[in-house]
Amino acid sequence: MDAFSRLVDQLYFTSSNLAKSAILRDYLRTTPNPDRGWAIAAIAGTLNFDLFKRKLIKDLITTRVDPVLFDLSYDYVGEMSETVAHLWPSTGEATNELSKNVSLPSLHELVVLFKQSNKQQVEEILVSLLDRMTAPQRWALIKLGTRGLRIGLSARFLKKVLAEYANELPQNNISTEDIERVWHGVEPPYLDLFDWLENKADKPDVSKRITFQPVMLSHPLSDNELTTISSEHWQAEWKYDGIRVQLVCNENGKALFSRTGDDISGSFPDLLDSIDETHVSGVFDGELLAMQDEQINSFNQLQQRLNKKKPSKKLMQEIPVGMMLYDALFIDGIDLREKALRIRSSQLTAWYELQSNRLLKLSAPLIFNTIEELRALREKANTSDNGYIEGLMLKNKDSIYVAGRPKGQWYKWKRDAKLVDAVIMYAQRGHGKRSSFYSDYTFGCWQDDKLLPIGKAYSGFTDDELKQIDKWIRHNTIGRFGPVKEVKKELVFEVAFDSVHHSKRHKSGVALRFPRIHRIRWDKPASEADQLTTLVSLIEK
Repeated sequence: MDAFSRLVDQLYFTSSNLAKSAILRDYLRTTPNPDRGWAIAAIAGTLNFDLFKRKLIKDLITTRVDPVLFDLSYDYVGEMSETVAHLWPSTGEATNELSKNVSLPSLHELVVLFKQSNKQQVEEILVSLLDRMTAPQRWALIKLGTRGLRIGLSARFLKKVLAEYANELPQNNISTEDIERVWHGVEPPYLDLFDWLENKADKPDVSKRITFQPVMLSHPLSDNELTTISSEHWQAEWKYDGIRVQLVCNENGKALFSRTGDDISGSFPDLLDSIDETHVSGVFDGELLAMQDEQINSFNQLQQRLNKKKPSKKLMQEIPVGMMLYDALFIDGIDLREKALRIRSSQLTAWYELQSNRLLKLSAPLIFNTIEELRALREKANTSDNGYIEGLMLKNKDSIYVAGRPKGQWYKWKRDAKLVDAVIMYAQRGHGKRSSFYSDYTFGCWQDDKLLPIGKAYSGFTDDELKQIDKWIRHNTIGRFGPVKEVKKELVFEVAFDSVHHSKRHKSGVALRFPRIHRIRWDKPASEADQLTTLVSLIEK
Protein backbone atom coordinates (compact mmCIF):
# COMPACT_ATOMS: atom_id res chain seq x y z
CA MET A 1 0.00 0.00 0.00
CA ASP A 2 2.88 2.32 0.74
CA ALA A 3 4.27 1.90 -2.81
CA PHE A 4 0.83 2.56 -4.27
CA SER A 5 0.41 5.68 -2.16
CA ARG A 6 3.76 7.01 -3.41
CA LEU A 7 2.72 6.27 -6.99
CA VAL A 8 -0.57 8.15 -6.65
CA ASP A 9 1.17 11.08 -4.97
CA GLN A 10 3.77 11.30 -7.74
CA LEU A 11 1.21 11.11 -10.52
CA TYR A 12 -1.07 13.68 -8.91
CA PHE A 13 1.70 16.28 -8.67
CA THR A 14 3.17 15.59 -12.12
CA SER A 15 1.75 17.55 -15.05
CA SER A 16 3.86 16.23 -17.94
CA ASN A 17 2.44 13.19 -19.73
CA LEU A 18 5.96 12.05 -20.57
CA ALA A 19 6.91 12.19 -16.90
CA LYS A 20 3.70 10.39 -15.88
CA SER A 21 4.45 7.66 -18.41
CA ALA A 22 7.97 7.24 -17.05
CA ILE A 23 6.68 7.05 -13.45
CA LEU A 24 4.10 4.40 -14.37
CA ARG A 25 6.53 2.27 -16.37
CA ASP A 26 9.02 2.35 -13.51
CA TYR A 27 6.27 1.24 -11.14
CA LEU A 28 5.34 -1.64 -13.48
CA ARG A 29 8.98 -2.75 -13.69
CA THR A 30 9.60 -2.68 -9.94
CA THR A 31 6.26 -3.86 -8.56
CA PRO A 32 5.37 -7.56 -8.54
CA ASN A 33 2.11 -9.21 -9.47
CA PRO A 34 -0.66 -8.89 -8.40
CA ASP A 35 -0.05 -5.48 -6.79
CA ARG A 36 0.72 -3.74 -10.07
CA GLY A 37 -2.41 -5.17 -11.66
CA TRP A 38 -4.60 -3.87 -8.87
CA ALA A 39 -2.92 -0.47 -9.19
CA ILE A 40 -3.72 -0.38 -12.91
CA ALA A 41 -7.32 -1.36 -12.14
CA ALA A 42 -7.60 1.42 -9.57
CA ILE A 43 -6.27 4.04 -11.98
CA ALA A 44 -8.51 2.78 -14.80
CA GLY A 45 -11.58 2.82 -12.53
CA THR A 46 -12.25 -0.93 -12.79
CA LEU A 47 -11.63 -1.69 -9.10
CA ASN A 48 -14.70 -1.53 -6.89
CA PHE A 49 -15.35 -2.24 -3.18
CA ASP A 50 -19.03 -2.78 -2.41
CA LEU A 51 -18.86 -1.88 1.29
CA PHE A 52 -16.31 0.95 1.11
CA LYS A 53 -18.61 3.98 0.82
CA ARG A 54 -18.16 7.74 1.05
CA LYS A 55 -20.88 7.83 3.72
CA LEU A 56 -18.88 5.40 5.87
CA ILE A 57 -15.81 7.64 5.65
CA LYS A 58 -17.87 10.69 6.58
CA ASP A 59 -19.46 8.88 9.52
CA LEU A 60 -16.03 7.80 10.79
CA ILE A 61 -14.47 11.24 10.59
CA THR A 62 -17.44 13.07 12.18
CA THR A 63 -17.23 10.80 15.23
CA ARG A 64 -13.59 11.83 15.68
CA VAL A 65 -13.64 15.53 14.92
CA ASP A 66 -16.20 18.27 15.38
CA PRO A 67 -18.74 17.89 12.53
CA VAL A 68 -18.80 21.67 12.10
CA LEU A 69 -15.02 21.70 11.73
CA PHE A 70 -15.27 18.92 9.13
CA ASP A 71 -17.97 20.76 7.15
CA LEU A 72 -15.98 23.99 7.16
CA SER A 73 -12.80 22.18 6.17
CA TYR A 74 -14.57 20.18 3.47
CA ASP A 75 -16.14 23.32 2.07
CA TYR A 76 -12.73 25.01 1.97
CA VAL A 77 -10.75 22.07 0.59
CA GLY A 78 -13.50 20.90 -1.75
CA GLU A 79 -12.44 17.26 -1.78
CA MET A 80 -13.47 14.72 0.85
CA SER A 81 -10.53 12.31 0.77
CA GLU A 82 -8.01 15.13 1.18
CA THR A 83 -10.07 16.70 3.97
CA VAL A 84 -10.30 13.42 5.91
CA ALA A 85 -6.63 12.60 5.28
CA HIS A 86 -5.51 15.76 7.09
CA LEU A 87 -8.21 15.92 9.75
CA TRP A 88 -7.97 12.31 10.91
CA PRO A 89 -6.49 12.28 14.44
CA SER A 90 -3.52 9.97 14.05
CA THR A 91 -2.20 8.08 17.06
CA GLY A 92 0.62 6.45 15.20
CA GLU A 93 -0.23 3.26 17.08
CA ALA A 94 -2.33 0.17 16.56
CA THR A 95 -5.80 0.65 17.99
CA ASN A 96 -7.14 -2.90 18.03
CA GLU A 97 -6.15 -6.53 17.81
CA LEU A 98 -6.34 -6.46 14.03
CA SER A 99 -3.48 -4.02 13.70
CA LYS A 100 -1.12 -5.00 16.50
CA ASN A 101 2.40 -5.71 15.32
CA VAL A 102 1.28 -5.67 11.69
CA SER A 103 2.76 -3.36 9.05
CA LEU A 104 0.66 -1.80 6.31
CA PRO A 105 -0.71 -4.50 4.00
CA SER A 106 0.29 -4.71 0.36
CA LEU A 107 -2.20 -3.48 -2.21
CA HIS A 108 -3.18 -7.07 -3.03
CA GLU A 109 -3.66 -7.93 0.65
CA LEU A 110 -5.77 -4.82 1.04
CA VAL A 111 -8.00 -5.73 -1.91
CA VAL A 112 -8.54 -9.27 -0.59
CA LEU A 113 -9.19 -7.92 2.90
CA PHE A 114 -11.91 -5.53 1.76
CA LYS A 115 -13.54 -7.95 -0.68
CA GLN A 116 -13.80 -10.76 1.91
CA SER A 117 -14.99 -8.64 4.84
CA ASN A 118 -18.48 -7.76 5.98
CA LYS A 119 -19.64 -4.23 6.75
CA GLN A 120 -18.53 -4.26 10.39
CA GLN A 121 -15.13 -5.71 9.49
CA VAL A 122 -14.59 -3.12 6.76
CA GLU A 123 -15.19 -0.37 9.30
CA GLU A 124 -12.72 -1.94 11.75
CA ILE A 125 -10.09 -2.35 9.04
CA LEU A 126 -10.49 1.24 7.90
CA VAL A 127 -10.11 2.63 11.42
CA SER A 128 -7.04 0.50 12.01
CA LEU A 129 -5.39 1.61 8.78
CA LEU A 130 -6.29 5.30 9.00
CA ASP A 131 -4.97 5.46 12.56
CA ARG A 132 -1.56 4.22 11.48
CA MET A 133 -1.21 5.94 8.12
CA THR A 134 0.35 9.22 7.12
CA ALA A 135 -1.85 11.85 5.47
CA PRO A 136 -0.72 10.93 1.90
CA GLN A 137 -1.39 7.25 2.63
CA ARG A 138 -4.86 8.03 3.98
CA TRP A 139 -5.59 10.13 0.94
CA ALA A 140 -4.60 7.31 -1.43
CA LEU A 141 -6.57 4.72 0.56
CA ILE A 142 -9.80 6.74 0.60
CA LYS A 143 -9.56 7.61 -3.09
CA LEU A 144 -8.85 3.96 -3.86
CA GLY A 145 -11.85 2.69 -1.93
CA THR A 146 -14.37 5.26 -3.12
CA ARG A 147 -13.33 5.00 -6.80
CA GLY A 148 -12.26 8.62 -6.71
CA LEU A 149 -8.76 8.08 -8.04
CA ARG A 150 -8.73 10.86 -10.61
CA ILE A 151 -5.15 11.81 -11.27
CA GLY A 152 -5.24 13.19 -14.79
CA LEU A 153 -4.87 9.88 -16.65
CA SER A 154 -7.35 8.70 -19.25
CA ALA A 155 -7.96 5.02 -19.90
CA ARG A 156 -6.52 5.54 -23.38
CA PHE A 157 -3.33 7.01 -21.92
CA LEU A 158 -3.02 4.09 -19.53
CA LYS A 159 -3.22 1.60 -22.41
CA LYS A 160 -0.60 3.62 -24.29
CA VAL A 161 1.73 3.34 -21.28
CA LEU A 162 1.14 -0.43 -21.10
CA ALA A 163 2.07 -0.71 -24.79
CA GLU A 164 5.24 1.33 -24.19
CA TYR A 165 6.11 -0.90 -21.24
CA ALA A 166 5.62 -4.04 -23.36
CA ASN A 167 7.72 -2.68 -26.21
CA GLU A 168 10.71 -2.21 -23.91
CA LEU A 169 11.28 -5.86 -24.81
CA PRO A 170 12.98 -5.83 -28.25
CA GLN A 171 10.93 -8.77 -29.61
CA ASN A 172 7.61 -7.05 -28.88
CA ASN A 173 5.57 -4.85 -31.19
CA ILE A 174 2.32 -4.27 -29.30
CA SER A 175 0.16 -1.26 -30.13
CA THR A 176 -2.34 0.66 -28.02
CA GLU A 177 -5.06 -0.72 -30.32
CA ASP A 178 -3.91 -4.28 -29.58
CA ILE A 179 -4.44 -3.63 -25.87
CA GLU A 180 -7.77 -1.87 -26.54
CA ARG A 181 -9.09 -5.01 -28.21
CA VAL A 182 -8.51 -7.25 -25.20
CA TRP A 183 -8.85 -4.74 -22.39
CA HIS A 184 -12.51 -5.25 -21.60
CA GLY A 185 -12.15 -9.01 -21.78
CA VAL A 186 -9.46 -9.34 -19.11
CA GLU A 187 -10.02 -8.87 -15.40
CA PRO A 188 -7.99 -7.35 -12.55
CA PRO A 189 -5.28 -8.00 -11.50
CA TYR A 190 -4.58 -8.64 -15.21
CA LEU A 191 -2.14 -11.55 -14.76
CA ASP A 192 -2.85 -12.89 -18.27
CA LEU A 193 -2.46 -9.39 -19.72
CA PHE A 194 0.97 -8.90 -18.13
CA ASP A 195 2.10 -12.37 -19.20
CA TRP A 196 1.29 -11.39 -22.79
CA LEU A 197 2.91 -7.94 -22.49
CA GLU A 198 6.07 -9.54 -21.10
CA ASN A 199 6.10 -12.20 -23.82
CA LYS A 200 5.46 -15.04 -21.38
CA ALA A 201 2.18 -16.16 -22.94
CA ASP A 202 -0.04 -15.70 -25.99
CA LYS A 203 -2.44 -12.82 -26.36
CA PRO A 204 -5.52 -13.38 -24.13
CA ASP A 205 -8.42 -14.91 -26.05
CA VAL A 206 -11.51 -12.81 -25.29
CA SER A 207 -13.59 -13.88 -28.28
CA LYS A 208 -16.17 -15.78 -26.21
CA ARG A 209 -16.44 -13.33 -23.36
CA ILE A 210 -19.20 -10.80 -22.90
CA THR A 211 -16.96 -7.82 -23.32
CA PHE A 212 -17.03 -4.30 -24.73
CA GLN A 213 -15.18 -3.42 -27.92
CA PRO A 214 -13.78 0.13 -28.30
CA VAL A 215 -16.00 2.20 -30.60
CA MET A 216 -15.26 4.11 -33.78
CA LEU A 217 -15.97 7.84 -33.73
CA SER A 218 -16.58 10.57 -36.29
CA HIS A 219 -15.39 14.08 -37.11
CA PRO A 220 -17.59 17.13 -37.78
CA LEU A 221 -17.99 17.71 -41.53
CA SER A 222 -16.42 20.84 -43.01
CA ASP A 223 -17.34 22.54 -46.29
CA ASN A 224 -14.09 21.37 -47.87
CA GLU A 225 -14.76 17.78 -46.86
CA LEU A 226 -18.30 17.96 -48.23
CA THR A 227 -16.91 18.39 -51.75
CA THR A 228 -15.21 14.99 -51.49
CA ILE A 229 -18.44 13.12 -50.74
CA SER A 230 -19.92 10.97 -53.51
CA SER A 231 -22.63 8.31 -53.49
CA GLU A 232 -20.17 5.84 -55.00
CA HIS A 233 -17.80 5.95 -52.06
CA TRP A 234 -19.92 7.26 -49.18
CA GLN A 235 -22.95 6.04 -47.26
CA ALA A 236 -25.40 8.47 -45.68
CA GLU A 237 -27.56 7.68 -42.63
CA TRP A 238 -29.71 9.64 -40.22
CA LYS A 239 -27.86 10.73 -37.09
CA TYR A 240 -30.18 9.68 -34.32
CA ASP A 241 -30.42 11.69 -31.12
CA GLY A 242 -30.10 8.97 -28.50
CA ILE A 243 -27.13 7.46 -26.72
CA ARG A 244 -24.48 5.37 -28.38
CA VAL A 245 -24.57 1.76 -27.18
CA GLN A 246 -23.02 -1.58 -27.98
CA LEU A 247 -25.00 -4.82 -27.75
CA VAL A 248 -22.96 -7.97 -27.06
CA CYS A 249 -24.57 -11.42 -27.25
CA ASN A 250 -23.28 -14.98 -27.42
CA GLU A 251 -23.95 -18.38 -25.86
CA ASN A 252 -22.36 -17.15 -22.60
CA GLY A 253 -24.79 -14.29 -22.08
CA LYS A 254 -25.65 -10.77 -23.20
CA ALA A 255 -24.91 -7.20 -22.14
CA LEU A 256 -25.43 -3.58 -23.14
CA PHE A 257 -22.51 -1.15 -22.91
CA SER A 258 -22.24 2.64 -23.14
CA ARG A 259 -19.85 4.30 -25.57
CA THR A 260 -17.21 4.37 -22.81
CA GLY A 261 -17.55 0.69 -21.93
CA ASP A 262 -19.77 0.96 -18.85
CA ASP A 263 -22.14 -1.97 -18.45
CA ILE A 264 -25.62 -0.43 -18.48
CA SER A 265 -27.53 -3.70 -18.80
CA GLY A 266 -29.31 -3.17 -15.49
CA SER A 267 -30.75 0.14 -16.69
CA PHE A 268 -32.41 -1.38 -19.75
CA PRO A 269 -33.55 -4.91 -18.86
CA ASP A 270 -36.57 -4.56 -21.16
CA LEU A 271 -34.30 -4.39 -24.20
CA LEU A 272 -32.03 -7.23 -23.08
CA ASP A 273 -34.91 -9.47 -22.03
CA SER A 274 -36.25 -9.28 -25.57
CA ILE A 275 -33.09 -10.86 -26.96
CA ASP A 276 -32.58 -14.62 -27.05
CA GLU A 277 -28.81 -15.07 -26.96
CA THR A 278 -29.17 -18.64 -28.18
CA HIS A 279 -30.31 -17.23 -31.53
CA VAL A 280 -28.51 -13.87 -31.51
CA SER A 281 -24.72 -13.88 -31.52
CA GLY A 282 -22.56 -10.87 -32.21
CA VAL A 283 -21.40 -7.40 -31.27
CA PHE A 284 -23.60 -4.62 -32.64
CA ASP A 285 -23.11 -0.86 -32.72
CA GLY A 286 -26.08 1.44 -32.56
CA GLU A 287 -28.20 4.07 -30.89
CA LEU A 288 -30.47 3.55 -27.90
CA LEU A 289 -33.73 5.45 -28.40
CA ALA A 290 -37.02 5.97 -26.63
CA MET A 291 -39.09 3.87 -28.98
CA GLN A 292 -42.65 2.50 -29.05
CA ASP A 293 -43.21 0.12 -31.95
CA GLU A 294 -42.43 2.22 -35.02
CA GLN A 295 -42.62 5.54 -33.19
CA ILE A 296 -39.32 7.05 -32.08
CA ASN A 297 -39.60 9.65 -29.33
CA SER A 298 -37.39 12.56 -28.35
CA PHE A 299 -34.21 12.42 -26.31
CA ASN A 300 -36.03 14.20 -23.49
CA GLN A 301 -38.08 11.08 -22.94
CA LEU A 302 -35.04 8.81 -23.09
CA GLN A 303 -33.32 11.02 -20.54
CA GLN A 304 -35.86 9.94 -17.94
CA ARG A 305 -34.49 6.42 -18.29
CA LEU A 306 -30.84 7.41 -18.01
CA ASN A 307 -29.01 7.02 -14.69
CA LYS A 308 -31.76 4.68 -13.48
CA LYS A 309 -29.81 1.61 -12.44
CA LYS A 310 -32.98 -0.33 -11.68
CA PRO A 311 -35.93 1.19 -13.56
CA SER A 312 -39.41 0.45 -12.27
CA LYS A 313 -41.85 -1.63 -14.28
CA LYS A 314 -44.05 1.46 -14.61
CA LEU A 315 -41.20 3.53 -16.05
CA MET A 316 -40.34 0.82 -18.58
CA GLN A 317 -43.98 0.66 -19.64
CA GLU A 318 -44.29 4.44 -19.95
CA ILE A 319 -40.98 4.91 -21.76
CA PRO A 320 -40.02 1.78 -23.67
CA VAL A 321 -36.70 1.72 -25.49
CA GLY A 322 -35.26 0.15 -28.60
CA MET A 323 -31.98 0.03 -30.44
CA MET A 324 -31.25 1.33 -33.91
CA LEU A 325 -28.52 -0.88 -35.38
CA TYR A 326 -26.04 0.73 -37.76
CA ASP A 327 -22.94 -1.47 -37.63
CA ALA A 328 -21.73 -4.95 -36.71
CA LEU A 329 -18.30 -5.77 -35.30
CA PHE A 330 -18.97 -9.50 -34.95
CA ILE A 331 -21.75 -11.74 -36.29
CA ASP A 332 -21.95 -15.41 -35.32
CA GLY A 333 -18.38 -15.40 -34.07
CA ILE A 334 -16.93 -13.86 -37.26
CA ASP A 335 -14.81 -10.73 -36.74
CA LEU A 336 -15.96 -8.07 -39.22
CA ARG A 337 -13.88 -5.16 -37.99
CA GLU A 338 -11.26 -5.54 -40.72
CA LYS A 339 -13.96 -5.72 -43.40
CA ALA A 340 -15.06 -2.63 -45.35
CA LEU A 341 -18.24 -0.89 -44.24
CA ARG A 342 -20.04 -1.95 -47.44
CA ILE A 343 -19.42 -5.60 -46.47
CA ARG A 344 -20.33 -5.09 -42.81
CA SER A 345 -23.56 -3.32 -43.82
CA SER A 346 -24.49 -6.09 -46.24
CA GLN A 347 -23.92 -8.79 -43.63
CA LEU A 348 -25.77 -6.81 -40.95
CA THR A 349 -28.76 -6.42 -43.30
CA ALA A 350 -28.76 -10.13 -44.14
CA TRP A 351 -28.57 -11.02 -40.45
CA TYR A 352 -31.30 -8.53 -39.51
CA GLU A 353 -33.75 -9.89 -42.09
CA LEU A 354 -33.70 -13.20 -40.23
CA GLN A 355 -34.62 -11.54 -36.93
CA SER A 356 -38.05 -10.78 -35.54
CA ASN A 357 -37.20 -8.69 -32.48
CA ARG A 358 -39.44 -5.62 -32.50
CA LEU A 359 -37.01 -3.68 -30.24
CA LEU A 360 -34.18 -3.90 -32.78
CA LYS A 361 -34.40 -1.66 -35.83
CA LEU A 362 -32.04 -1.33 -38.78
CA SER A 363 -30.66 2.07 -39.78
CA ALA A 364 -31.14 2.01 -43.53
CA PRO A 365 -28.77 4.01 -45.78
CA LEU A 366 -30.26 7.13 -47.36
CA ILE A 367 -30.37 7.49 -51.14
CA PHE A 368 -28.53 10.40 -52.77
CA ASN A 369 -26.71 10.93 -56.06
CA THR A 370 -25.41 14.48 -55.84
CA ILE A 371 -24.15 16.93 -53.22
CA GLU A 372 -27.35 18.92 -53.77
CA GLU A 373 -29.47 15.88 -52.88
CA LEU A 374 -27.33 15.33 -49.82
CA ARG A 375 -27.86 18.95 -48.78
CA ALA A 376 -31.59 18.46 -49.24
CA LEU A 377 -31.50 15.45 -46.91
CA ARG A 378 -29.67 17.46 -44.33
CA GLU A 379 -32.15 20.30 -44.73
CA LYS A 380 -34.93 17.78 -44.21
CA ALA A 381 -33.31 16.88 -40.90
CA ASN A 382 -32.98 20.57 -40.14
CA THR A 383 -36.67 21.36 -40.73
CA SER A 384 -38.14 18.07 -39.56
CA ASP A 385 -40.42 17.90 -36.58
CA ASN A 386 -38.78 14.60 -35.69
CA GLY A 387 -36.71 15.58 -32.69
CA TYR A 388 -34.93 12.24 -32.70
CA ILE A 389 -32.97 13.16 -35.84
CA GLU A 390 -30.11 15.58 -35.33
CA GLY A 391 -28.51 15.44 -38.76
CA LEU A 392 -26.60 13.07 -41.02
CA MET A 393 -23.81 10.55 -40.65
CA LEU A 394 -21.51 10.15 -43.65
CA LYS A 395 -19.35 7.04 -43.73
CA ASN A 396 -16.71 5.93 -46.19
CA LYS A 397 -17.94 2.63 -47.66
CA ASP A 398 -14.38 1.28 -47.59
CA SER A 399 -13.79 2.20 -43.92
CA ILE A 400 -12.81 -0.61 -41.58
CA TYR A 401 -13.97 -0.46 -37.96
CA VAL A 402 -11.15 1.22 -36.05
CA ALA A 403 -11.22 2.20 -32.39
CA GLY A 404 -10.89 5.94 -31.87
CA ARG A 405 -11.43 8.76 -34.35
CA PRO A 406 -9.58 8.00 -37.62
CA LYS A 407 -9.35 10.89 -40.08
CA GLY A 408 -11.43 11.03 -43.20
CA GLN A 409 -13.56 7.94 -42.53
CA TRP A 410 -16.74 8.98 -40.69
CA TYR A 411 -18.29 12.44 -40.54
CA LYS A 412 -21.22 13.87 -38.60
CA TRP A 413 -23.21 16.64 -40.28
CA LYS A 414 -25.57 18.02 -37.66
CA ARG A 415 -28.66 20.09 -38.38
CA ASP A 416 -28.44 23.84 -38.07
CA ALA A 417 -29.51 24.02 -34.46
CA LYS A 418 -26.51 25.62 -32.86
CA LEU A 419 -25.22 23.16 -30.31
CA VAL A 420 -21.78 22.63 -28.90
CA ASP A 421 -20.39 20.01 -26.54
CA ALA A 422 -18.45 21.92 -23.89
CA VAL A 423 -16.76 21.00 -20.63
CA ILE A 424 -17.69 22.71 -17.38
CA MET A 425 -14.68 24.50 -15.89
CA TYR A 426 -16.04 26.70 -13.07
CA ALA A 427 -19.21 26.99 -11.01
CA GLN A 428 -20.73 29.66 -8.80
CA ARG A 429 -23.71 29.70 -6.45
CA GLY A 430 -26.97 31.06 -7.82
CA HIS A 431 -29.32 33.64 -6.34
CA GLY A 432 -32.72 33.52 -4.64
CA LYS A 433 -34.01 29.96 -4.34
CA ARG A 434 -30.79 28.76 -5.96
CA SER A 435 -28.50 30.48 -3.47
CA SER A 436 -27.58 27.13 -1.87
CA PHE A 437 -26.82 25.47 -5.22
CA TYR A 438 -23.97 25.83 -7.69
CA SER A 439 -26.09 26.79 -10.67
CA ASP A 440 -23.99 29.26 -12.70
CA TYR A 441 -21.52 27.49 -14.95
CA THR A 442 -18.55 28.52 -17.04
CA PHE A 443 -17.66 26.06 -19.76
CA GLY A 444 -15.05 25.73 -22.46
CA CYS A 445 -13.94 23.94 -25.61
CA TRP A 446 -10.64 22.30 -26.49
CA GLN A 447 -7.79 23.98 -28.26
CA ASP A 448 -5.58 20.96 -28.81
CA ASP A 449 -5.25 19.60 -25.25
CA LYS A 450 -6.19 22.84 -23.44
CA LEU A 451 -9.66 24.00 -22.41
CA LEU A 452 -10.55 27.62 -23.13
CA PRO A 453 -13.71 29.29 -21.76
CA ILE A 454 -16.41 30.21 -24.27
CA GLY A 455 -19.34 31.32 -22.10
CA LYS A 456 -21.57 30.98 -19.03
CA ALA A 457 -25.04 29.57 -18.56
CA TYR A 458 -27.48 29.23 -15.71
CA SER A 459 -30.65 27.87 -17.36
CA GLY A 460 -31.97 24.98 -19.39
CA PHE A 461 -31.95 22.25 -16.72
CA THR A 462 -34.60 20.88 -14.39
CA ASP A 463 -34.53 21.12 -10.59
CA ASP A 464 -33.56 17.45 -10.39
CA GLU A 465 -30.72 17.98 -12.84
CA LEU A 466 -29.58 21.01 -10.84
CA LYS A 467 -29.28 18.83 -7.75
CA GLN A 468 -27.28 16.25 -9.69
CA ILE A 469 -24.90 18.86 -11.10
CA ASP A 470 -24.52 20.56 -7.70
CA LYS A 471 -23.60 17.22 -6.10
CA TRP A 472 -21.09 16.52 -8.86
CA ILE A 473 -19.49 19.96 -8.44
CA ARG A 474 -19.05 19.53 -4.68
CA HIS A 475 -17.43 16.12 -5.20
CA ASN A 476 -15.15 17.28 -8.00
CA THR A 477 -13.84 20.67 -6.86
CA ILE A 478 -10.11 21.17 -7.41
CA GLY A 479 -9.73 24.87 -6.64
CA ARG A 480 -11.43 27.95 -5.26
CA PHE A 481 -11.32 31.61 -6.30
CA GLY A 482 -13.50 33.50 -3.86
CA PRO A 483 -17.10 32.40 -4.54
CA VAL A 484 -16.07 30.48 -7.67
CA LYS A 485 -15.15 26.79 -7.64
CA GLU A 486 -12.88 25.23 -10.21
CA VAL A 487 -13.92 21.68 -11.04
CA LYS A 488 -12.31 18.69 -12.69
CA LYS A 489 -12.56 18.95 -16.45
CA GLU A 490 -14.71 15.84 -16.79
CA LEU A 491 -18.38 16.77 -17.23
CA VAL A 492 -19.78 17.64 -20.67
CA PHE A 493 -22.70 19.97 -21.30
CA GLU A 494 -24.44 20.15 -24.64
CA VAL A 495 -24.90 23.91 -24.87
CA ALA A 496 -27.51 25.52 -27.11
CA PHE A 497 -27.03 29.10 -28.33
CA ASP A 498 -28.35 31.58 -30.88
CA SER A 499 -25.06 32.65 -32.40
CA VAL A 500 -21.34 32.87 -31.79
CA HIS A 501 -19.14 35.90 -32.25
CA HIS A 502 -15.62 37.11 -31.60
CA SER A 503 -15.02 38.42 -28.09
CA LYS A 504 -12.08 39.72 -26.10
CA ARG A 505 -13.87 38.84 -22.87
CA HIS A 506 -12.85 35.18 -23.05
CA LYS A 507 -9.40 33.77 -23.56
CA SER A 508 -10.82 31.64 -26.36
CA GLY A 509 -11.58 34.77 -28.37
CA VAL A 510 -15.23 33.81 -28.87
CA ALA A 511 -18.48 34.10 -26.94
CA LEU A 512 -21.94 32.59 -27.27
CA ARG A 513 -25.17 34.58 -27.53
CA PHE A 514 -27.93 33.43 -25.16
CA PRO A 515 -26.29 30.16 -24.14
CA ARG A 516 -28.35 27.64 -22.18
CA ILE A 517 -27.79 24.05 -21.13
CA HIS A 518 -29.47 21.81 -23.69
CA ARG A 519 -28.64 18.59 -21.89
CA ILE A 520 -26.08 17.05 -19.58
CA ARG A 521 -23.89 14.48 -21.30
CA TRP A 522 -23.17 12.14 -18.39
CA ASP A 523 -22.41 9.49 -21.01
CA LYS A 524 -19.81 11.47 -22.93
CA PRO A 525 -16.14 11.72 -21.87
CA ALA A 526 -14.64 15.21 -21.76
CA SER A 527 -12.06 14.25 -24.39
CA GLU A 528 -14.89 14.02 -26.91
CA ALA A 529 -16.13 17.58 -26.34
CA ASP A 530 -15.85 19.95 -29.29
CA GLN A 531 -12.72 21.69 -30.45
CA LEU A 532 -12.66 25.48 -30.50
CA THR A 533 -12.21 25.36 -34.28
CA THR A 534 -15.68 23.81 -34.56
CA LEU A 535 -17.15 26.81 -32.76
CA VAL A 536 -15.14 29.34 -34.73
CA SER A 537 -16.43 27.82 -37.97
CA LEU A 538 -19.97 28.79 -36.90
CA ILE A 539 -19.19 32.51 -36.74
CA GLU A 540 -21.26 34.21 -39.40
CA LYS A 541 -19.16 36.05 -41.93
